[in-house]
Amino acid sequence: MKRLRVRRVDAVIPTASMADIAFLLIIFFMLTTSFSPVKMSVDLAEAANREEVEKLAAIIAIGPNGDIEISDGLQPGNKVNNLDELDIFIKEVLATDPTKQFIIKADKNIHYGAFNALYEKLRSNNCRRIALLTEAKPEAPR
Repeated sequence: MKRLRVRRVDAVIPTASMADIAFLLIIFFMLTTSFSPVKMSVDLAEAANREEVEKLAAIIAIGPNGDIEISDGLQPGNKVNNLDELDIFIKEVLATDPTKQFIIKADKNIHYGAFNALYEKLRSNNCRRIALLTEAKPEAPR
């Protein structure tokens, strides 16, 4: 009588599909993550009325100590040393697109004179679309 040899099969975990899953997760997070070109951290003012702004609008951020950071909405933010550099930036952006929207991202505790100087630079360069970035005001309990 002939004995049959039983071959032992080791347990195998299929890992070929794990690479597919990893790449799908990477693609998902790349597509759903939004990046802000201006990295300056500010404490925004609260407002009851809010409107949506353009996705590729130019951003001008003013920090609590008066530092200014700018971005045309496409490139990463750059620090500005004085208002003359800011004036040049505004002129360059408006030369490429005269209808470009500017978003002011200002700290709520900033000195009014610094905000006013920035606003007047935008107005003196004939910028017509200016928005102020704010946080939603929490609703009062009823």
